[in-house]
Amino acid sequence: MSFLIFLVVGLIAGALAKAIMPGGSNEPGGWFLTMILGVVGAFVGGLIGGGTSGTFSIMGIVWATLGAIVLIGIMRLVTGAKRSV
Repeated sequence: MSFLIFLVVGLIAGALAKAIMPGGSNEPGGWFLTMILGVVGAFVGGLIGGGTSGTFSIMGIVWATLGAIVLIGIMRLVTGAKRSV
């Protein structure tokens, strides 16, 4: 059951991160890529936030979203993607 919660939190976090980042809505990728980004972001956020990102709580979603934002920034640096404001 916790894996399913982790996927739901990842989907929410990925969607929030893409909405927060400038130009995020213009990036390719559907809900599956958004979920993967959010799940990996939740893992990164868990490392930063002390393991709360795997829980379905406000702080879990916040840390997972912050982790996904960090991943989007790293992905843009590596791929050289341009952001639009």
